[in-house]
Parts: sequence; structure tokens; C-alpha cells
Amino acid sequence: MTYTPDYRRILHRMGYYDYQMGLAVRYLNQGEGWKVHSRRCRNFIMKVVEMNRPGRITVLGSGWLLEFPLAETAGTAEKIILADVIHPPEVVSQTAGITNIELLEADLTGGLIEELWDKTRKRGILRRILSPGDMNLHTFSIPDFDMPDPGLVISLNILTQLEVLPLKLLRRRPLLPDEDLELFAAEIQRKHIEFLKKHNSVIITDISEMSLDKKGNSRESPTLRTALPEGRLREEWVWDFDLTGEDFRRKRTFLRVAAVML
Repeated sequence: MTYTPDYRRILHRMGYYDYQMGLAVRYLNQGEGWKVHSRRCRNFIMKVVEMNRPGRITVLGSGWLLEFPLAETAGTAEKIILADVIHPPEVVSQTAGITNIELLEADLTGGLIEELWDKTRKRGILRRILSPGDMNLHTFSIPDFDMPDPGLVISLNILTQLEVLPLKLLRRRPLLPDEDLELFAAEIQRKHIEFLKKHNSVIITDISEMSLDKKGNSRESPTLRTALPEGRLREEWVWDFDLTGEDFRRKRTFLRVAAVML
């Protein structure tokens, strides 16, 4: 898919470019906590690849390729498709000329970005309160590729991120009642899992957030809003997400992560 200038402006105004750059900056600032998480992701993916020997791999949320073992998989798979809403220029350069790698820019929510923007941009008397039913949450599909089978599909640390910027827009404008926001986010996650269940797939996602203050008090709250399948292979670990205390001066943040082969 080639984005139009108008669509790229939507992505910019919703914050997708800033969000992507922020992830790279955080990775550099956080050091070992993020590196350990990246290694665990890569190791789990390689374990699944060695078990299944897929000819084709489709990565949803490839991002900066921090958690995906590109060099190792490119040497074994016939085709690797890296799909994300935006590809960093560095990734475009890194993959240029590698014949079995294709980059796909796609809305991983299945079309929600543009639909949500169109339905929230009206002002004044034309604006009305929305309901979750006003949003047509399509199951994500792979456009622009003759691909009856995407091979091994890897959802890479995006399940709980798909709703972040759409919810931010809804809260900023506010058009969706607060009590419906959780239902809306849960449906986005459920639709993503629904797509993954149709294929041989891997899902790596945070499932809860833990905070620890300087007094040793801890608190944990779920980030997963729908049921995660048990799968055939499963690993869990704790991601030291905020090693430097960047998010909160008096707290550190950890994410509990699950990696599942469906």
C-alpha cells in the first residue's frame, strides 16, 4: 500500500510518527532492560521458526526491528513481509536490495485509523457523541499481496498498542463516553487475535503493568483487555520497561510479557 499525502497527514496529526521515534529514543535511553526483552523476543521467535520451518513469515508491528531476528530468518525463509503503519527510514535502507524481504505499510487495526479520523473531525453542531457501534472494526487483512497464506504470522508487541493513539484521539475530542472506551479497546484487541487464530502465528504482548515505588509498594494492573489463547508453546517474562525511572520520578515500571505460539 502506498499512502496518499492526505493519509500521511492523518498519521502525523494522530501522532504516529512521533510515537515511532519515541520508541527508538526510549530503547537507547533504557539500556539493558529493553535489551533483555528484545533478546527474549528474538529467542522465542527463533525457537518457533526452528520448530516450524516456515517458507513465509509475516511480521505485524516490525517497527525498528529491535525484537525481530531479521538476519537469522532471512537466511531460512523464502519470503519475509514486514508490516507496520510506518517504516522508519533506517529500516527501509537496511532492507533495500534484500530480495526476499518486502515492506508493507498498512493500518494494523484493519482500517480504523482513517475511519476514526473522519468520524471525529467534525466540529460544532455537526459533532455528535459516538458509540462503539459507530466504529466498524474490521479484522485486519493483508492488502496488496497475492497471499492466500501469509505463512507464520508474528504479532510483535503491538496488541496492547493498537488502541493507544485511537483512544488518545477519542479522549482529546471527547466523543465516546468514558464507560465505552474500555469496550472499544477490548474489541480492537479481540479482532487482532481473531485474525491471528486463522493462521499459524506467534503473539508477543504485554499482559499487565507493574509499578514499584521507592518504599517497595507495588501495584499491578492488566493491559490485556481480552482473553489470550494458551497456545501450543508459551513463555512469560518481566520487561524492565522503565529502568531509569523516566515515566515517574518516584516509581519504576515493569511489564509482564507473554509469548505464545498459537
